[in-house]
Amino acid sequence: MTETPDLAPEDRKIVTLARSARARNGVPEGAAVRDETGRTYVAGTVDLDSLKLSALQTAVAMAVASGAKSLEAAAVVTEAGSASAEDRAAVRDLGGPGAPVLVAGPDGTVRETVTAG
Repeated sequence: MTETPDLAPEDRKIVTLARSARARNGVPEGAAVRDETGRTYVAGTVDLDSLKLSALQTAVAMAVASGAKSLEAAAVVTEAGSASAEDRAAVRDLGGPGAPVLVAGPDGTVRETVTAG
C-alpha cells in the first residue's frame, strides 16, 4: 500500500481493511467504517439481481445491524474519483454531517477526505 503520511493510524487501518475487502472478494469497491466504540465493519459491493448496494452502504448497514449508534469515520477504496452522494448520505445517517469519508484508490492512497454532510 502506498503510504498516506498524514493519515492517523486508526484511519489508515480502515483504508487497509477496505482495500483488502475489495481485493479478497474481487469486487469493484471495498469499504470500512469505525463506530463510536472503535469497532470496524468491513464490506464489499453487493450486486445481486434483487439487491444492489455499494460497499460503503453495506458497511454502514452492517454497523447498524450490529447495534452501532454512530460512526467516527468511513473509508472506501474505489476506482471512482469521489464518494457518491448516496454513500455520503448513508454515512451521514449514522455518523452525522461531519463524519469524514476517506476515498482511496485501489493502491490504498487516499485521494480525498470529504464530510458526509
